[in-house]
Amino acid sequence: MMRLSSLISIVALLLSFSAGKAEAHAFLDHAEPRVGNKVASPPRQVTLYFTQKLEPAFSSLTVTGPSGQRVDGGRARVSGTQMSVSLKGGGAGTYHVNWHVLSADTHKTDGSFTFQVGP
Repeated sequence: MMRLSSLISIVALLLSFSAGKAEAHAFLDHAEPRVGNKVASPPRQVTLYFTQKLEPAFSSLTVTGPSGQRVDGGRARVSGTQMSVSLKGGGAGTYHVNWHVLSADTHKTDGSFTFQVGP
């Protein structure tokens, strides 16, 4: 009986370690402007919030405006779990946000979303 309970404990411990590794990626938690949201005027910046700390040197954020041209101000700023980039002027329409991040534990994730600008 003692061996069986020890084996069960070891299996449970191994499963908890593998589950923890699966959650170690930096996933997008929320953004400003919000994903899919409509805002009245172009924002001054886009800020993304992630579930894990990011490695600044290997994380990027780009934004294209309604004309398809990049409207971000260049290199994104990373602080802990937050990444932001300033925006240049843009008009009404759909904006596309693309991000690529490396979490502090070296897992890569990326994604994209849109938001709308207009009345």
